[in-house]
Amino acid sequence: MAPQYAPSLRSRLAPLLLFLQTAFIIIYAFFVEVDSNVKVDGETFSNFYAEFQDVNVIVILGFGFLCTFLVRYGFSGSGFNLLVAVMATQWAIILNGIESWYYRGKIRVNLRSLVVAEMCTASVLISMGTMLGKTNPVHLIIIALLEVSGFIVNEWVLQTLLKVNNCSCVSHSHQILGPSIFTPYTTQCMLYSQGNSPVCCLYSPGSVFLWMFWPTFNSVLVDDRTPGRKLGAVCSTYLALAVSAVTAAAIALLSHPKGKLNLIHMQSCILAGGVAVGVSMSAVHQPWEAMTIGFSAAIISTIGFQYLKIHMLLAFQCHDTCATLSTHGLPGLLGWLSHLLLQIRDSDDHTMAIRFAVFHICTLLITITISLSTGFVTGLLLKWNFWRPPQSKKCFDDQAFWEFPHNAVRK
Repeated sequence: MAPQYAPSLRSRLAPLLLFLQTAFIIIYAFFVEVDSNVKVDGETFSNFYAEFQDVNVIVILGFGFLCTFLVRYGFSGSGFNLLVAVMATQWAIILNGIESWYYRGKIRVNLRSLVVAEMCTASVLISMGTMLGKTNPVHLIIIALLEVSGFIVNEWVLQTLLKVNNCSCVSHSHQILGPSIFTPYTTQCMLYSQGNSPVCCLYSPGSVFLWMFWPTFNSVLVDDRTPGRKLGAVCSTYLALAVSAVTAAAIALLSHPKGKLNLIHMQSCILAGGVAVGVSMSAVHQPWEAMTIGFSAAIISTIGFQYLKIHMLLAFQCHDTCATLSTHGLPGLLGWLSHLLLQIRDSDDHTMAIRFAVFHICTLLITITISLSTGFVTGLLLKWNFWRPPQSKKCFDDQAFWEFPHNAVRK
């Protein structure tokens, strides 16, 4: 029998990328301009550019190298991450600037708008990890366009209906909306071909970059007009990350039958505290509160990684490549619950506490509803054979998309 080769994407991917990039250039030419104001919301270029760099490192290097534990999919894990990130960021700038275009006739671009766009992109990259290796780049571009649109719609609904501030909108959307988009896209891929490389995992800087720069990710949009608020966000995030790293190591040892650490296990779970405290940031005022949240998030994430992933595969045929649900989904929900409990505890008026609880539950329901709706539409589109999905024996295989000159036969 002749070998089965992956279908060529020349007639699908290249036209799609050229069409989208040409359309973006035209839109930017007529409707986008750089904001000439020296100060933006009290932030100057010199003191905000470092935070923009930190977020950029998270999006490009952190998420990019996070998936190099896939021994035969390292090129695609990092390369497609960059491709999706830059396309999603350009699209997010346009959608975020629609209100500015409506009132001013132009979409204003500055460092803050770039940061918000990249945080929208982070939501795409998080949910992309659930399907990585079982999709092709065309699928990933479609996911990026639709999920950024869902992210902006969710932010607009929360701000319009519930008057949620921008920082809280971004936190809820990227921590909860992204992991909730488990699209109903399934493929009969050979999961044994996923392959985990301990060496690649050991020297993968993705988790290290995310761990180092996550305090900036949680604090970059915090209003610093209240003295010490941004500093408190940075300290709380660091303490939650530190506690989650220690707790994840302890739980990993206890859950292993021989008492050994799993590198991929650690890579996924050490971020749980930062994810959870990011959602509950506005209600965290004491270091011990952040540390408790980090401790609880690490336990939930580690147990979820150990048991939930395999059960979801067996029960629902839902294969989560990067354990996104246990790394971001469960800690995100824990952060939402922690925010609710802390706000109720700090409220002296029972009536206001009840109103806040109803308000807080509505934000979660709206976010999950929009995310599931977006995921359902995305899944229906990805099931079309027109996009030439990878064959079952070509999942988690770089050779389906990349040229390997050193594998050429020499005569």
